[in-house]
Amino acid sequence: MEIGAQYHWAALLQELKALNKIISMSEAQLNFIEAASENSERLVSAFVGKYELNYSEESLSELDSLLEDFSDFADQDDEEMKSDFIAQAGSYIFEVARRIYGGKYYWYDPLDQPIFVTGQPNFEISFLAFEKIKGRIENGAEDNIPYFFKGYTERIKNAKPGDKAMIV
Repeated sequence: MEIGAQYHWAALLQELKALNKIISMSEAQLNFIEAASENSERLVSAFVGKYELNYSEESLSELDSLLEDFSDFADQDDEEMKSDFIAQAGSYIFEVARRIYGGKYYWYDPLDQPIFVTGQPNFEISFLAFEKIKGRIENGAEDNIPYFFKGYTERIKNAKPGDKAMIV
């Protein structure tokens, strides 16, 4: 039985909280990276040949097209399927960021989802990919993914020691 991506993140969080005293941060990061990689690879595999998803910054335009296509049917899909798709597409953006700029995954309790942070310890530029994907599906092109990611990359390139920003 395949476990949905949202369930996978929630189960991972519970496991990390339970093991908090005995698991090192590097192991926790490896677990988050593994979960994000698995989720994003599910997306890449599902749409091979239709969209060029290769973890480059340019591929985010392809992801944006996929989200546009998905949004046409999102109202017809059940919530579990939509949540799973959001987790896969969000994980893809996280993995693009991690592979290009490095960074770490954390859990953002207020929205019960992962957050990605780049630049530590010198600065902290972060974003919530699942929330952005949800916005893109619900609001359309005004929540354009390449534009969003460009804002993230510009903040990283112009960051000064001590800067903290969440890209929304």
